[in-house]
This record gives sequence, structure tokens and C-alpha cells, in this order.
Amino acid sequence: MSTPVSLADLATLAAGAMPEAVAIPLVHRPLHGTVRPPGSKSLTNRALLLAALANGTSVLRGALADADDARVMVRALRQLGADIRLRGGVAGDGDSVDAAGNAEITVRGVGGRWKLRPGEIVSLDLHNAGTATRFLAAAALLAPPESGGVRIDGNARRRQRPIGDLAEALRAIGAEVQFESADGYPPMLVRASSRYTGEVNFGRTSSSQFVSALMLAAPFMPDGLTVRQPGPVTSASYIRMTAGLMAQLGLTATGDAASGMHWDATSMRGFTYNVEADASGASYFLAAGALCGGEVVIRGVPAQGSLQGDTAFAQVIARFGGTVQGDQTHMVVRSDGQLGRGGRPGGQTPPEPRNAKASVRFWLKEGMVSKAQLKVSATMTFNGEDRDMVRTTTWEFRAVGTTTVEVPAEAKKRLGT
Repeated sequence: MSTPVSLADLATLAAGAMPEAVAIPLVHRPLHGTVRPPGSKSLTNRALLLAALANGTSVLRGALADADDARVMVRALRQLGADIRLRGGVAGDGDSVDAAGNAEITVRGVGGRWKLRPGEIVSLDLHNAGTATRFLAAAALLAPPESGGVRIDGNARRRQRPIGDLAEALRAIGAEVQFESADGYPPMLVRASSRYTGEVNFGRTSSSQFVSALMLAAPFMPDGLTVRQPGPVTSASYIRMTAGLMAQLGLTATGDAASGMHWDATSMRGFTYNVEADASGASYFLAAGALCGGEVVIRGVPAQGSLQGDTAFAQVIARFGGTVQGDQTHMVVRSDGQLGRGGRPGGQTPPEPRNAKASVRFWLKEGMVSKAQLKVSATMTFNGEDRDMVRTTTWEFRAVGTTTVEVPAEAKKRLGT
């Protein structure tokens, strides 16, 4: 093994040049610092799609730009006819981003209909970007009916990820969906119709993004759309994020998920939107401040009124004895570094589906440093990558002497736990 690289040297390396080993020093004093994470990927993707469909020019400030998912979404929206410009501080590929990977993104939208010629098929290579794949599959409903449609494709890994539930919803509305390889998996060709049924019903779906995808397309449908999900809502925080963002931008729905969220057909004007910093990325710094003690300030992540469900992680820190404060512009965590000790009880914390990657790591480490017995309950919506993250984290903690036990969901049912 090569000599471990220090954290100071790591910060100077080019992106993608991760060394074989990194030396992580022990922290012997409280942490004090201020961090602003990059823009939220989830909010950036939603705002980008709405801006591309709006009538006129929109400006997204603090948007995530220097990430594969964002680059894929921008390139695809440009293929569909939106004019998109990125302005930051570091030049690259005709656009520019700042040192944090953010940019001010200016979008001139298409006014609710993608710019495809009669008979033209636009093929979108979305790499392994799951959000872009699902959102743009639904947005393909907004292509001109006389066009040849929109082909949704990606890399080898993306072709292994199912999209059949969303395809069935698109068919139920009135679109023509053709799988070109394996049934239920990309690549798939979506052909728009001149008339849609105006209503879509979801059961218990494997991805909240299927629901969000049709929510985002709903106001631009010829007669609007009602999105109904009468059963349990999977990853409800992401559906709330979508509805909250749309409402902030003037696309307010009537009704609710059970009775049906309805959007009337509308012509959306361009808008200006400040993208929140990423709450999931912020959670690592919040956890560090909570475990080591001190004060950590997170700029750009609201302590109040955030659209991101991951901000609830701060409440979990508070439950274990930390102090969390802030306002609509930032969040502050203070701790004496004694979480879970000194008689503060451990316990069970069930993270919300797909809202808990950093939370899982935090609870595993909290159980190790506080000598508390903690049970972390995950859910069925942890996908393969999420499960790999949990498994890898538990392996590493076992390597330093922590006892961790994974109980599969089926075994939990049999054991009654």
C-alpha cells in the first residue's frame, strides 16, 4: 500500500484523483467552523425542469452544476430545446462553475412544449442519472404529438434499473411507451399524444420520483393532471419537496395525495429561484460537530422552512443532547461532544426512506463512541447502492471493534422485531 495522503494534500488533488489511502487524524479538540455545501441536487433538478418548461427566462442561483447528474440534465434539456447558460467562477466546456461546483443558471424555456420536428426522435443518454431518467421520461409527454417521441436511455448500470411502474403510468394516461430491449428497463421510447386521460393513479411505488415526475409535468399537460396515490406514500418527504417547490413558484395543487392532487393546465412564467444548499451533504458536518463538540455553522441550509427532508437530521442530533438553532438562511449545531453519554439514553431511530444515508452512518458511529446500544431501522426503499453503503459502513466499524448486526426485513418480520 502506498503512503497515506494527508487531508491537506487531498484538498489539492484534482477531481477523480482519489489516492489509495488517506490519513485521518484524531480530533482532540472541539470543532469550530462554517461550511456552505453545494446546491441541492434534488432541488436543482426539479427547478431546472420547471425552468426549461416555463415561458420566458428563469434564473437559478446557487444551483448544483459540477456534478454528473446536473450535467446530464442540462445536456438533455438543451436537446429538447431549452437554452441554458451556466455562469460561475471556473471555466469549462463553454460554461462555468464556482469552486463549490455551483453556478447561476439562466434558462430560456420552451413554453410547455419541447422543440421537436415532425417525425423527429430525440435520444437522451442519461448515463446513470436516476432522477433525470424518471423526470424526463414523464416530461416526454410534453413533446409534440406529431414528433417521433423521446428515447430514454443510459449506461449499462442504468439499463439494469427498472422503470416499468412509471411506464405503466404513462400508458394509463395515454402515451405510447415501447421498451427497446428488456421489458420494464431502458432504453424506452415515449411517444406523446394529443389527448390524455387527465388522471393517474399510483399504488405503493418503489420510487417517489415516479410520482414527482408526473407532478412536475402536470401543469403543462393539455388539460392539466390529477395525481392520486391512495396507498402509503413511499419517501413522502421528496413528494412534499416537489409540491413545495411547485407551490413556491406559483404551481399550487388542489386536493391531496389520497384524494388526488390536481394541477390545472397553465402557462408558467420564468422565475428566479435561490437553490438551498444540500442538506444531505450538510449532515456529515453536523454529525462531526455533534460528535466532537464545538459549533458548526451550515450556510444555505435553512433551519426553518426548508424543502429538504434531510434537515430533520438536525432534530435527531437535538434528541441526543445537541443544540440546533438557525433561521431561513443557515443552521448551527452546538455540542459538548458527550452525546448519548452521562445518562442520556440511547434508543431506536427509524430514518425515513431514502432520507437517511448520513443518518445511518451517524447512528452507527454514535453507538460506537457512546457505548450505547442503538437500533437503526431501514426500509424497503433502500436501493442497491444504499444497501451497499450500509453494509460497507458496518464492515468498517466491525474492523475497529464495534459489534453491528444486520437483520434482513423478512427475518425481522419472523422475529417480530
